[in-house]
Amino acid sequence: MRQFFNTLIILVCVCVGITSCAKKIVGEIPLIKVERKRTADLVSIIDSLSKKAPHTFYSKISTSYKDTNQELSFKTSVRIINDSAITAMITYAGIPLVNSIITKDSLQFTNKKERCFMKTNLKLLKQEFGVDFDLKNIQELLLGNPLGYHPQQKYYQIHDPYTYIVSSHRKREIKKMERKNFDDFILKYHFTNDSLGIKKVEIENNKDSTYIVINYKSKKYTENYLVPQEVEIHISTKKNNIFITLNYEKIEVNQAQEIYFKIPENYEACN
Repeated sequence: MRQFFNTLIILVCVCVGITSCAKKIVGEIPLIKVERKRTADLVSIIDSLSKKAPHTFYSKISTSYKDTNQELSFKTSVRIINDSAITAMITYAGIPLVNSIITKDSLQFTNKKERCFMKTNLKLLKQEFGVDFDLKNIQELLLGNPLGYHPQQKYYQIHDPYTYIVSSHRKREIKKMERKNFDDFILKYHFTNDSLGIKKVEIENNKDSTYIVINYKSKKYTENYLVPQEVEIHISTKKNNIFITLNYEKIEVNQAQEIYFKIPENYEACN
C-alpha cells in the first residue's frame, strides 16, 4: 500500500464568499450544506464501491496529455479482464502506434513506428511519471473505483459542511506531517453530494513532493455499473507536472473481450 501511495497529490482551491448559514458562494456557484453522516457509514460506502467491478470492460478513450516538455492528443482503446490483464492500444488518425499489455507482474509494449518492443515491470511507471501503480490500482483508476482502498486500514472523516471527505489520517495528523515533512502518504476520498459515489481522489506525499488528484468530472451507469465518462488527472512531482484528460466515447461492460498482444518477430528491443 505504501508503495502505491508514495506518488500522489492534489491542489485544493478554497474560494471566499459566504451568504447565509446554509450556503457558501464560490464565485457565482452556491454550495449547499450537506447532512452530517457517520464516518463508519461513509467508509462502508467506499468498501461497497471497491467490490463492484465488471468481469470485462472495454472503452475507446479520447486522451489529452500535457507535461513540462510536450503536449499530445490521441485515442486509446482499453480492454480490462478483472484482476488479470489490461491492454491499451494508442492510435493517431486511426493508425495504431503503440500496443501494450499490463499484468500483475509485467508491462510490455510495442512501438509500431520505431518497430521495437519493451518487456519490463510496472516500476517503469515510477521512473517515467513518478507513480508507483500496480495492476489493481490502474484498474481502479480506469473504472472509477476507490483508488488504493484497503479494508484493514483505519479511515477518518474530515468534517466539511459542504462535502464528505474520508481520509487515511486525522486532520491534526495531516498538519503535523506537513510541518515536519514526514515521509508518509495522505489519502482522501471526496464524495458526491449524495454520498453515493466518489468524485475525486486526492493523495500526497510531502517528503518527495509528489501530488496527484484524480477528478471524475462525470460518470454514467452502464449495465448497472457506474463508470467514468470524463476524468481529469494532475500529477505533480519534482521532475514533472502532468495533466491528463480522458473522455470515454464508447463503453462495453461484461461483453466478451479478447486480450491479444504479440511482439512481431522482426521487432528489436527499444532503446
